[in-house]
Amino acid sequence: MKEETINSETYKLPDHLSPFQKDMYVHLINWKWKHITKDAGFYKYKGVDIPYDAILPNHVQSTLPIIYKPIINDLNQHLKKFPFKLHLHFNHMASSQAANINLFLPILLSPNANSYLRQLKPDFKELATKELYKGFRIEYWDGNSDSEKGLLGDHNARSGTDSDLAIAYYNYENELCLWLIEHKLTEREFTECGAYKSKGRDKTKHLCSKSFSEIIQNMNLCYYHDVRKNNYWKITKNHKSFFKNRIDISSCPFRSGINQLWRNQLLGFAIEDDPSQPFKKVFFSVVHHDKNNGLNKSIKEYQDLIDHNPRFTTFTSKSVIDKIRKTKDIDINKWVEWYCDLYKI
Repeated sequence: MKEETINSETYKLPDHLSPFQKDMYVHLINWKWKHITKDAGFYKYKGVDIPYDAILPNHVQSTLPIIYKPIINDLNQHLKKFPFKLHLHFNHMASSQAANINLFLPILLSPNANSYLRQLKPDFKELATKELYKGFRIEYWDGNSDSEKGLLGDHNARSGTDSDLAIAYYNYENELCLWLIEHKLTEREFTECGAYKSKGRDKTKHLCSKSFSEIIQNMNLCYYHDVRKNNYWKITKNHKSFFKNRIDISSCPFRSGINQLWRNQLLGFAIEDDPSQPFKKVFFSVVHHDKNNGLNKSIKEYQDLIDHNPRFTTFTSKSVIDKIRKTKDIDINKWVEWYCDLYKI
């Protein structure tokens, strides 16, 4: 933590913020000071409580002050039906999990949800409100308990692949589809490969320097497959044509930030392949703040790998707002004003 004076105000900030991150942190802290409290929150590091201005103090957290108030009741009802883990930094002003909830739930819960969502996804006909929770689920995966490993075989009480949001909908062929969405606010990168960094990885056996094709032929080259018994490479092999430009990469392409994109895409394939799942088609998108350019490199690498297949798309939170704000809906316009003020759109 460091203290930095900006425009005559002193802020308790993390070290090593990018220019975009610092700008957003200062804006979010100012919003917190104006609307919630000037009290700092604390992050425990090696047993020591370190104060940060961007963290909410304990005494205000239970009221969910960074969640748009009209959606809190539905959020609580959703948690009863589909419990999900609040992220470690959920009570941080820059929480992507909170920002994702604030961006999509007001739209999904609106009586005019269908007209808004059609503007965001060309094949969208109507929200499948009888699926999931009113047609959506936060932190979606194909199970709902810690005892289930899921179709990717990677779920436990602490970790596992999930998408920040899933939207169930009918397309214009009346097929039940699922739209998986990963949301990023201030992050510089997507989640990187845990196998590559694992202390249990045998570096003489689990060879991340091997190519896509070599790992497909011998999946035990990957720690995920050999030790963790995850289904990532099995699913990848069944859908290897999706990764059209795989031959252009000499080592495992999923070691860096595109690891998270890969796993979310695999979740979609696994759902489509499972006859017990009702969804006929599954799509995956990333949405991020329009000023956050830190993710661009990984997004481009992934798009190049899949030859810009339209089953993966990206867009910005600003583009969502720009389409929705044209409405005459008073409630939606109130939310748009609140969201843009909070997230500097």
